[in-house]
Amino acid sequence: METTRLRLDLAYDGTDFSGWATQPGLRTVQGEIEQAIATLLRIDATETRLTVGGRTDAGVHARGQVAHVDVTAEQLAKWGASQRQSKDIADRGDAPHHDAARIMTRRLNGVLQRSASDIAIHRVAPAPAGVDARFSALRRRYEYRLRPENARRDPLTARFTADVPRVLNLATMQRVSADLLGLQDFTTFCKAREGATAVRELLAFEWRETEDGAYAARIEADAFCHSMVRALVGSVVAVGHGRIGEDELLELRDARQRTSRFTVMPAHGLSLEEIGYPSGDGLAARAEQTRARRDPLDD
Repeated sequence: METTRLRLDLAYDGTDFSGWATQPGLRTVQGEIEQAIATLLRIDATETRLTVGGRTDAGVHARGQVAHVDVTAEQLAKWGASQRQSKDIADRGDAPHHDAARIMTRRLNGVLQRSASDIAIHRVAPAPAGVDARFSALRRRYEYRLRPENARRDPLTARFTADVPRVLNLATMQRVSADLLGLQDFTTFCKAREGATAVRELLAFEWRETEDGAYAARIEADAFCHSMVRALVGSVVAVGHGRIGEDELLELRDARQRTSRFTVMPAHGLSLEEIGYPSGDGLAARAEQTRARRDPLDD
């Protein structure tokens, strides 16, 4: 049966979720949205399946998450698109349909408000041909917020800011973060999937002090492996309060082995801010490239 792919742009407060992925008996972002879609389409939740751009762990937040779902023309009509709009979307999935997108977004948010008000759907719209929320992505950008012990604690931001009971040298953290940039094997900072490598290109890693006195790291890469962002931040924090030196951190990276010299930071300080995609014709090619296994780096 012919289907139309819809792109969902969304955000969520991850505090009360057991991560993105559906898990039996647990409250997850994917589970809540799939149930809401099933309610709209009057189908069983097992009949709809979201593919996400960046799977987040328990407690991790998102402001710029992306997912896609495939639906039939009949289901589009149930969701809120008119019969004419449904046919146009099915025939030309890359064409803009602002009225249909607004209706579908509003209706999905309406259902979620009754069961998951900590999720916000920014937009539901037809996806360009060849797009895959996960494999078409060019880059992902995260923010990690932490508060050193010499900063005034703000209870209004405590749900998404990790407390670090140390005085931190922000200039040192900025300097060593820059040293970690580039195409590297990040095995020291993550556990790669079986049959895959931890080779990633770290595109940005920089710090700023926020208006409320926290330190915020901007971390961007072509892709990340499990816990990589929180481990990278933990390693830089260890340098920032003097547990390890700058040279030692680079030696640990190059050793490509997990270590107890620094800790993985708590999940609640992390937020997925943006997922970047190529335009037009590059979507399908990027998906094919991403699916290919990366070669290990030479020693």
